[in-house]
Amino acid sequence: MASTLVRPSSGRWIGGVCAGLARRFGISANTMRLIFVISCLLPGPQILIYIVLWILMPSER
Repeated sequence: MASTLVRPSSGRWIGGVCAGLARRFGISANTMRLIFVISCLLPGPQILIYIVLWILMPSER
């Protein structure tokens, strides 16, 4: 597991949030994206959380 939560500069699709979370938890970025898409089918504030993380997570330098 990585120790910091950052949005990577490479391998991102939209904002890099899923890629950053995947790197942090040691799983594939595509797996994290799939989890996010499936979670969007459930009721809840997933899109809002994604946007907040996009704003709060720093970009990798």
